[in-house]
Amino acid sequence: MFTHKKKSYYGKGFTLLELMITVVIAGILASMAVPSFSQAIQNNRMSTQINELLATLNYARSEAIKRNINVSVCKSNNGTTCGVVNWKDGWLVFVDTDADGVVDGEDVLRVHKGLSGGNSMAYSVTNTSDTFVSYESSGEVEGFTPPSKGIFTLCDSRGDGEKKGIEISSTGRGRVVPHTNSDLASC
Repeated sequence: MFTHKKKSYYGKGFTLLELMITVVIAGILASMAVPSFSQAIQNNRMSTQINELLATLNYARSEAIKRNINVSVCKSNNGTTCGVVNWKDGWLVFVDTDADGVVDGEDVLRVHKGLSGGNSMAYSVTNTSDTFVSYESSGEVEGFTPPSKGIFTLCDSRGDGEKKGIEISSTGRGRVVPHTNSDLASC
């Protein structure tokens, strides 16, 4: 004798209650992940921006050595002239034949757009101008005498605890410094 088994469809899906509980748990887990994801985005943005500035400074220094002439980096919001703007608005690299920190008919080598994410940047210097950085053909910074140094400070909405900086020595070498460096400006 054959026994016929009936196929049972009971238990093959989700009940509405199980689905609602799953959605609530997923929502709670997502809400816990969003703040750390936002912080990761801010950290990556800050790292990218400070590395772009350091790359620009290294490029200007190497071009000064290669071309055997002064090359400067100045703040600029239009990519053609140095201006009375903030460093956060952008900067440019140019051949500075007269070492005055002003683009006056000289070749512009590289342009960088402004910072994104509402970040700000300040530059402070001991014993020289804070509107531009000028590299001599030796690779040293024009006007710096030891122990002079230039300090770029990059800040975002999180304030002093997360700021980043670049310190430029009189030899022209730049290095990223931690937020605990006392020479960095306040955000």
